[in-house]
Amino acid sequence: MNQPLVSIIIPCYNAEKWLSESINSALEQTWHNIEIIIVDDGSTDSSLAIAKTFESKNIKVISQENRGASAARNQALVHAQGDFIQYLDADDLLAIDKIKQQINLAQQGYSEYLISGEWGRFYNSPLDANFIQRSLWQDMSSINWLISCWEKREMMPPHNWLVPRNIANQAGNWNESLSLNDDGEYFCRVILASKGIKFCTGAKSYYRSGMLNSLSQQRSQQAITSYYKSIQLSTQRLLTAENSHRTRYASACYWQNFVFISYPQALDLVSSAEKKICVLGGCDLKPDGSIFFRVIRDILGWKAAIHIRRLCYQYQVKSI
Repeated sequence: MNQPLVSIIIPCYNAEKWLSESINSALEQTWHNIEIIIVDDGSTDSSLAIAKTFESKNIKVISQENRGASAARNQALVHAQGDFIQYLDADDLLAIDKIKQQINLAQQGYSEYLISGEWGRFYNSPLDANFIQRSLWQDMSSINWLISCWEKREMMPPHNWLVPRNIANQAGNWNESLSLNDDGEYFCRVILASKGIKFCTGAKSYYRSGMLNSLSQQRSQQAITSYYKSIQLSTQRLLTAENSHRTRYASACYWQNFVFISYPQALDLVSSAEKKICVLGGCDLKPDGSIFFRVIRDILGWKAAIHIRRLCYQYQVKSI
C-alpha cells in the first residue's frame, strides 16, 4: 500500500509557552511520511526563534507580518505538498498514532471523505484530557453532520480532522477577512465538498482551553462581526446545498446560538440575527447554564438571565 505524504500545518502567534510541545507531537507521529510547515504570524515573543530550532529537511519555517491565523494557514497551503492536510494550532496536540489511524481508514476506499476522530479538552496537561462521547463521533453525510453540529451546538477543533488534499482544493482557501469562527466557515465548505464524514475511533487529539486572550473567547465588536459573517456565509452554503425544513431549522439554531453569545454586546447584529431566525421559521434553543441560571431564564427570560450572569461574573459570584 502506498505511503501518502501528510502536510502538518501549524500557524503560530505568540505561542512560546506551547509551541515546542505542539511541534513535538507532530514529529512523534507513528506515520512517518510527513512534512511540517510552521508559519509564524508576526509573533512578538520568542515563537519564531523556537520554531527555527526545529527547521530541517521536512520542517519548513515561514515568517510573515501579522495577518491572522487564516492568512498563516493559506501561506502554509501554498508550500504544502501533501496528499492529506493536518491542521494543528500551536497550542494543541496530536496523539502519537492519530494520523496513522486516520490514514489507514482513508485508504479503505474513503479518499473522498473527511476523516474525523476523538478530541479531548485539557487545561494544564494532556494527561488530564477528558474524552466525552459526542453526537458527531460517528459516520455521517455532510449535510447531516452540519445539521447535528448546529442544532446541538457542538464543535470539532481543526486539528481533529484529516483532510484529503483534493477536498481542500475544492473547498478553497481560508477566508482571511474572518477571525472568530474562521474555522467554522472554512470547514463548512470542506465538509460540503466531501462525500461525507468517516469517524475514526481511537484517533485522538487534544484541545487546550483556559488561555487568556484566546481568540475563541474574544467578544470585541470585530470578533462578533466576524462570527456573524461566518454564520451568514455558512448558512447560505448549506441552504444552497439543500433548502428544506431541516436545514432551515438548523440554520436558525446556528443564528440563535450567535444571539445568545453576542447579547448584549452587539445589539445591532443580534437584532439582524433575530430577524433571520424568524425568516427561517424559528428555533426553540435556550441558553444553558447553572440551575440558578435556568431558573431565572425560565421565570424572567433569557435576556434577563444573561444580564444577571454578567453581573455575577463582574462581582465574582459563582452560583450562576
